[in-house]
Amino acid sequence: MSFSQLGLSAELLRAVSEQGYERPTPVQKQAIPVVLNGQDLLAGAQTGTGKTAGFTLPLLQLLNETPNAPEARRMVRALVLTPTRELAAQVHESVVTYGRYLPLRAAVVFGGVGINPQIDRLRRGVDILVATPGRLLDLVGQRALDLSRVEILVLDEADRMLDMGFIHDVRRIINLLPRKRQNLLFSATFSDEIRSLSGQILHAPVMIEVAKRNAATELVNQLVYAVEKERKRELLSFLVGSGRWKQVLVFVRTKHGADRLARQLERDGINTGVLHGDKSQGARTQALAGFKNGKVEVLVATDIAARGLDIDQLPHVVNYELPNIPEDYVHRIGRTGRAGATGEAVSLVCLEEIKLLAAIEQVLNKDIPRLVAPGFEPSFSLNTRNPNLPRSALPGRTQQTGDGPSRRGQQAPRGRKSGGGSAAKAKQDGGLGRRR
Repeated sequence: MSFSQLGLSAELLRAVSEQGYERPTPVQKQAIPVVLNGQDLLAGAQTGTGKTAGFTLPLLQLLNETPNAPEARRMVRALVLTPTRELAAQVHESVVTYGRYLPLRAAVVFGGVGINPQIDRLRRGVDILVATPGRLLDLVGQRALDLSRVEILVLDEADRMLDMGFIHDVRRIINLLPRKRQNLLFSATFSDEIRSLSGQILHAPVMIEVAKRNAATELVNQLVYAVEKERKRELLSFLVGSGRWKQVLVFVRTKHGADRLARQLERDGINTGVLHGDKSQGARTQALAGFKNGKVEVLVATDIAARGLDIDQLPHVVNYELPNIPEDYVHRIGRTGRAGATGEAVSLVCLEEIKLLAAIEQVLNKDIPRLVAPGFEPSFSLNTRNPNLPRSALPGRTQQTGDGPSRRGQQAPRGRKSGGGSAAKAKQDGGLGRRR
């Protein structure tokens, strides 16, 4: 199936074609006709499935086909709520990209930056507003925003919005909207809380689910390295340097841990960026831009800060520390293996994390292959399910060489400084199906 078969306008098809896409992803094939038909939608789709374009494209078409009334020309007609600043920025970029040939105005508002420029932008008139809940309510409180003419509401990554404690803000926002509207809710999982929320805001929704609940994509090659806790950083530097890895997204549990690891990797000669909630919006934007254009080789991030990140063909995700919630592992590794590309998810697991690994494997309903890097042999065995699982050497591209570490006291090879190689081009989750 091609995009031209989905009933999209010539202007939208032109914008899609210019991005190099010709076939929709499964979520786009299912969601676009439903939204164009004016129905409410409950969609189970993780980041990286093309879900943003799944609602952006039909949303743009619906608004363009029904011009706003003259008396409401400056008022918001479509509202997209996202849990994080980064996701809001990427959704807005998608709206602008695919709506470039339509006379519709879009804006994005989120915290961490000055509110006055956002107020000025809203006063000039906006058709489509992408927002985080807190800043949106701030703008409403300053009487800079009227939501009484919203025709379409999109809740993107609703499960993460609930996890981050935004449920009360979301309900306050919904009470500000007209009762008659179209509602689209996207969530990576369908928890009881999500089903309860959908029952409160959706009317006779069409339900689609493009991935099994908590199922990791088959395109991601998952590996576990058993390693002593104090040698994790050394092993990470070795893998990045000896494997000549580029664009490595590394997950840690805490903001402090992210800063500390980034400093250590920089000392190892690896260009590293940091992404967490305590960073200013400018610093977060700069780190993400550097990661996308290849100047930053490793981006160290916490779960909340990395929510919504979508890097086209991201080759490596590393769990430097396993998450406490098994489902978060699925979200993390879902950052790679997108849009038909393969990826690798590597977890560095110490003795204290064996129970966390067991919980993750229970959710996945599979055992993750174990590896032990030569020179990094631990004093324990990761026997969560298969105590006799054989230890394997490194894969060929990261095979131990003669100058690698061979004893506990030796330093791992240092990461190399960035060469002139080209990095994978970054795309927002508005990314579509296969490129030509």
